[in-house]
Amino acid sequence: MPTIKEQFLEAYGNITRAGSRELLAWLESTDFYTAPASTRFHLSRDGGLAEHSLHVFQRLRELCNAEMERNPMFAVSTESIAIIGLLHDVCKTNFYKIDYRNVKNAAGVWEKVPYYTVGDDFPMGHGEKSLYLISRYMQLSDEEAMAIRWHMGFSDNTFRGGDQSVGNAFDKYPLAVFAHVADVLAAHVDEAKI
Repeated sequence: MPTIKEQFLEAYGNITRAGSRELLAWLESTDFYTAPASTRFHLSRDGGLAEHSLHVFQRLRELCNAEMERNPMFAVSTESIAIIGLLHDVCKTNFYKIDYRNVKNAAGVWEKVPYYTVGDDFPMGHGEKSLYLISRYMQLSDEEAMAIRWHMGFSDNTFRGGDQSVGNAFDKYPLAVFAHVADVLAAHVDEAKI
């Protein structure tokens, strides 16, 4: 069976627009393939970020294909699905650090145990940081940008602070809704059993 990195690279092959090769080269210079997806929730382990990105791509592809069958007016390219699914969390590259804490083992002896912590050297937010990092290399359509920016849905910090933009984005850009749902399904269904 292909490794997560091999599967990611195969899916990334759907992205052919200008700057995509440079973006991939940048990703490969980071900890993208070894970073966790979170500190202690979904896929909080080595390689979790790349695996989660692949899961979101797969879920988003399924959701979009089903919607395109149901509604011929809804059309989205495989390239857009790959960009959104695979790159929505690039904000987490070079984001997590390993620290140590003392924990008693089964024998009651204290030992240092590693855990992930956040070490955000570029604190720009979440979806907006992913947008910024991607846009250093390639242009996004408005719909792709909205899907990446609002993939956290109503749990995004700006919404929790009272901003209503996520609802407005969901009303205008159905792909943003599908990206959020794909992210939730990947994190809370696919990765809950891993």
